[in-house]
This record gives sequence, structure tokens and C-alpha cells, in this order.
Amino acid sequence: MKLLDTSNSNTKVRKTETLADSVRIASLSLMPDPIICAQSGAAKCFDLCLKTSGYGKFDNVAQGRQFKTDYWHDDRTGFLDQLKRELRNFETLCERTDVRPVVRLNVLSDIQWERHGIPQAFPTISFYDYTKQAHRIGKTPANYRLMFSYSGAAKYQPQVKRALKTDAPISVVFTDIPTNPDYRFLGRPVIDGDRSDLINLEAGPVIIGLKYKRTKADADTVQQSDFVINPNIIATA
Repeated sequence: MKLLDTSNSNTKVRKTETLADSVRIASLSLMPDPIICAQSGAAKCFDLCLKTSGYGKFDNVAQGRQFKTDYWHDDRTGFLDQLKRELRNFETLCERTDVRPVVRLNVLSDIQWERHGIPQAFPTISFYDYTKQAHRIGKTPANYRLMFSYSGAAKYQPQVKRALKTDAPISVVFTDIPTNPDYRFLGRPVIDGDRSDLINLEAGPVIIGLKYKRTKADADTVQQSDFVINPNIIATA
């Protein structure tokens, strides 16, 4: 089984590539768990994770993601060797087609890829991710850029406070993205983050507003969540 998706089955990745000039994006979607999402417990985001949204609701997709996660846990060396081979192939493809290679390895996970030497091994590839581990911000190689992911859970606030000391964009999941230009969250203006991740990367110290793709089944959970923010209730934080 291939690890990287270069056909952009993920809606956000596909939209990001479409809006960018001369860019091709590859992504890696693992099945999240508390190990590869180290702050998911403190952030209380696991139950509302988008792992079952979009194509994730199909059994074959979920099984494929779980296989990759099991592979990561059971054979780290084999996983990393295969990932490097696929990244080299992707890099070659992009060179041949004269486009810039961009890679998002944590579509549904939060692995510290810099600790495994992945971005360092491919300096001509631009890597990006969202993270809930604030200590990573500003500590990754120049070709690996991060955006911080917010939660209002009490145990997670040390991470939020640390992220706010940086100029990194902070993503916040809203029930609906605020449209009032005067609205502030965490003292920062809010932009529509559903347009393009590459635009988000360049946005600076703002809030990246992401609309939660909720279903009727989890509507009650969302209302009680620290992770999904209702802007009509919480004007600032």
C-alpha cells in the first residue's frame, strides 16, 4: 500500500492545490490515536476529530488509514524507508512536470517529522502541517512550517499561551466562521481558513477560522465541546 496520496482525495488539500500556481501537493492520512496525536487528550478533540468525515466514512478508507498507523507503530524503520522512497518519487515527478512539491504529512495526526529527519532529507520540498504541540513552532527546519491548532480545554491552555507568544497562525474550529470584520478571538482577527492552507501559512499572527463539518449525530457533542467554538456565544477569549 502506498503511504502518500498524490491524487488529492482530501477536499482541503485539493482546494489548496487548485488555488495555487505551479504547485502539486502530496499528503499522508493516518488513523489518529492518542500516541500519534499527543495532545488530543488535553485538547479534548479526539471525539470530534474529522477522521470519519468525507471519504473517511468509508470502511476501505478507514482500514487503509489504520493499516498505515499500525505500520508506523510496528515497523518504524520500514515505514520511514518507504516514505522516503515515495517522497523521492514525488520530488522527481514535480521536477519533471515543473511544479513546486508541497507535502502535508499530518492530515489527521501530529507526528514530529523533524525528529525523524524527513524535512531535512528533502530540502527542495515544502512541508507544512497543523500541530497541537506548541513547542514545535519555530523549531522546525526552514522548509517545514507549522500552524497551531486551538482548543479551549483547560488542560490545554499552557499550549495555547505558548503559541500566542509566536507569530504563527492559530487555527480555530468554529460552528460558523465569523464574518464581522471587528470580531476578535484570542485578541486576533479571524480569516476564512477554509480557502487554502498555503494562504493560511502566509497569514501571520491571525486566527484561521475553520468551519466544523458536523453531522446531526454529533451536534449535541459539538454544543458541549471546548474544541469547536460558537462565535455567537464566545466573542473573545
